[in-house]
Amino acid sequence: MTEIQATADAIPLPLPLFWPVAMVAGMEKMKADLTLRNLEFVQEEIKLHGGLKAKVATPNVVRLDLRTMALRDYGRPGGMPTLVNAPFAGHRAMIADYHKGQSLVETLLAGGAGHVALTDWKSATDDMKDFEIDNYLEELIVAIDDLGGRVNLVGLCQGGWSSAMVAARFPDKVNALVLAGSPIDTDAGDGPIKRMAHDTPMSAYEDLVRLGGGRMRGEIMLAGWKNMHPEKHYVAEDLEFYQHMDDPAYRERVEVFDSWYEDPLDLPGRWYLQAIRQLFKENRLAKGEFVGLGRRLNLKAIVCPLYLLAGESDDITTSEQVFAAETLAGTPKGQIEKKLVPGGHIGLFMGSRTLKETWPTIARWLADLGSA
Repeated sequence: MTEIQATADAIPLPLPLFWPVAMVAGMEKMKADLTLRNLEFVQEEIKLHGGLKAKVATPNVVRLDLRTMALRDYGRPGGMPTLVNAPFAGHRAMIADYHKGQSLVETLLAGGAGHVALTDWKSATDDMKDFEIDNYLEELIVAIDDLGGRVNLVGLCQGGWSSAMVAARFPDKVNALVLAGSPIDTDAGDGPIKRMAHDTPMSAYEDLVRLGGGRMRGEIMLAGWKNMHPEKHYVAEDLEFYQHMDDPAYRERVEVFDSWYEDPLDLPGRWYLQAIRQLFKENRLAKGEFVGLGRRLNLKAIVCPLYLLAGESDDITTSEQVFAAETLAGTPKGQIEKKLVPGGHIGLFMGSRTLKETWPTIARWLADLGSA
């Protein structure tokens, strides 16, 4: 047995690092069907890592096509609209309308929110590199006004702090506010994102924006997210996919997920650096020091009913950062609901268990408030 064949025998699956060696060795000793399987695996990996494009699952119409977003309209007009403000943090709005049977939008519609809209944020182009948070707040206000001027606002992750800004700046435009996995007090808790924000010098973030030509490139952020759990993203996922790639249902699930996860958005460099410095390093929103649309924002101006949703094992936005809104907002205690659910960050928005057990309750809560 040659040395290269011995190496191939010691590596049961051709992980990306070993593809060249494994494929050469395979041509010498593997059966044709196994060789074809390995080639199919390589082709599928190329498709999964950047070859698929995210798309929402539920039928909708584009109500507005704005510079920063497409406002997607679902359901039937009438009653209090529910506006889902998707995160603008590197991934697309598919997180809120992921797959038939596993969609937050679908769950809200089924739960009684008859008219739902979704902010589908666009990837920043080169001429958007100097856009600021105010540019995005302005178009969020345009979306609310186009929906009638008053909405139930559901902020997901980073969409939560911008939703809280709108509710503080224009309280009359928000009938009820849901903050799910939203970092409102970024100094609360002790999660890895908080530590990263404080421990990494501002110059490092500026260098990343400079590397992106004035934008924070999605592929750079994607690499950072993967490196939070490298053993999962660079080894375990490839092993699992190779072992189950002949299962059509499994393969479809992986392709749907990767069409979202591996298709990141670019962010305006100025917007990104403003968020890092003013929200995550200086915590200005929680301190009442953030200036949005010309006014210093005070979260005590938020007086509408408030629902706070957090994940027990969320390592992106800790529960403390979400639940801090209970004391920072001006909403009376009797109109604040809190829920801590099992699971991590992504599971809050598209996890089957949370969609089945928690979001229908939130949908009914919103529907009741809309009809009150």
